[in-house]
Amino acid sequence: MDWTEFDSSRCSVARAAGVVGDAWTVLVLRDLFNGIRRFDDLTEHLGIARNVLTRRLSALVDEGIVVRVPYREPGSRERHEYRLTAAGRDLRPVILAMLAWGDVHRADGFGPPMRVEHAECGAGVHVELRCDEGHLVTPTTRLRAVPGPGARVAAD
Repeated sequence: MDWTEFDSSRCSVARAAGVVGDAWTVLVLRDLFNGIRRFDDLTEHLGIARNVLTRRLSALVDEGIVVRVPYREPGSRERHEYRLTAAGRDLRPVILAMLAWGDVHRADGFGPPMRVEHAECGAGVHVELRCDEGHLVTPTTRLRAVPGPGARVAAD
């Protein structure tokens, strides 16, 4: 199969990268998963410029990854916090896979800086790939990509 014959812009990886494909967006998502939801808290924790964070959060809202939820501290004006939608929560395995990769390939000799645990039992959490028949897919497992129903031949 010659993949160069297909329209690469229709690829699901390309579409997902268009939403979460820059470092700041991934780090904003990481913090949202870790319960940091308020703009000022995100700004401080990430060390990100306010205008950059505003653009990233606006894009995530526009893409349906997060929603803005109003809140008001006593005596203050209304502000917003950001919460993951179902589509945003579906990115959890992506963030966990990036965490695992970083732990293995970018460790600094002191070990992982954070462990993710199942809150109910305390066991570590890891991402695991399996095919629809239940077979474990490892980094050396041979895979093949085949055109799906959304594939389109590229225009000349």
